[in-house]
Amino acid sequence: MTTPTPFFRKVDAVTVPVPGLDEGLRFYSERLGHAVLWRNDATGQAGLALPDSDTELVLTTSETFEPDWLVESVDSAIHEFERAGGSLVVAPQDIPVGRLAVVLDPFGNTLVLVDLSKGVYTTDASGRVTGVRARPDEAGDASA
Repeated sequence: MTTPTPFFRKVDAVTVPVPGLDEGLRFYSERLGHAVLWRNDATGQAGLALPDSDTELVLTTSETFEPDWLVESVDSAIHEFERAGGSLVVAPQDIPVGRLAVVLDPFGNTLVLVDLSKGVYTTDASGRVTGVRARPDEAGDASA
């Protein structure tokens, strides 16, 4: 029996619900010292740096507390996940930096799959999102 290629690439982000971005940033950035990487008021989210990892702490006004698992392609990952015995909960949808879907494993665990196929956020000096650019590690690819 061959061992399959590992499914998850890494934890891309852990989302933490906050009542408002300003309140969340006061606590997590100003009081706990996490640097702001980006802020997107349109989505109600802000990304903060974790000093020993490229995983982001994402403050959100509309999501639940959860890890977001980075995969190469959300659409391909769903098919592989279902073949392995999991199920789709939320169909793939576009997000500013790629695609996202929610799946359920056979044990009742909800997992968020995300790909960064459109790129990474670009920001101004204050960390406000100004656009999306291709990932520097994948020249010619619009992933982040």
